[in-house]
Amino acid sequence: MPIYMIDRRRVLLGIAATGGAALLPVLPAAALTQAQARSLIDSVMADIHGIINSGGSEGQMIARFEGLFDQYGDVPIIARSVLGPPARSASASQMQAFTAGFRAYLSRKYGGQFRQFIGATVQVNTARQVQSFWEVESTMTLRGRAPFEVRWHVSDRSGRARFFNLIIEGVNVLAAERQEIGTMLERRGGNLDRMIQDLQQAG
Repeated sequence: MPIYMIDRRRVLLGIAATGGAALLPVLPAAALTQAQARSLIDSVMADIHGIINSGGSEGQMIARFEGLFDQYGDVPIIARSVLGPPARSASASQMQAFTAGFRAYLSRKYGGQFRQFIGATVQVNTARQVQSFWEVESTMTLRGRAPFEVRWHVSDRSGRARFFNLIIEGVNVLAAERQEIGTMLERRGGNLDRMIQDLQQAG
């Protein structure tokens, strides 16, 4: 696989780092409409494009991407889904600390790689309902490279429209990040507090 393809997947995984449909319970159809789901992704992609092409420093871009997660991503659901079974026994304070640490970790981990997306074009295409959420298809084209597909999963289960997963060329974001977080926790003997502390420095 070409290096640039791996890099672009790695970068986009960091935009959302969110919960996969297969890992979330099937709920009744939400009141969220197709137009609302598509409008959310229009806004997300416009903001991402603006950050990438802003000319800001790496630190400024990372801070803005962290803010983007809060504005458009269902961060509490994302964090709980990524942590998996240990989230059920975690205290409220542990989940709060993990959620904050995970958000910052993703921003540091991927933010510095977004410069390769300068000059990229983005097109938001169709949206279709899948179980309890909407899947919005988009196409991203990097300069001199073939277009590739990004599918966004959008739900209003938290009270307003937010994205909770990405599928990038068949790669499920939550599944990838859940595996990585699980490995980090396993290496620390299942000690969630230790993993949270180390997460604050990782990335």
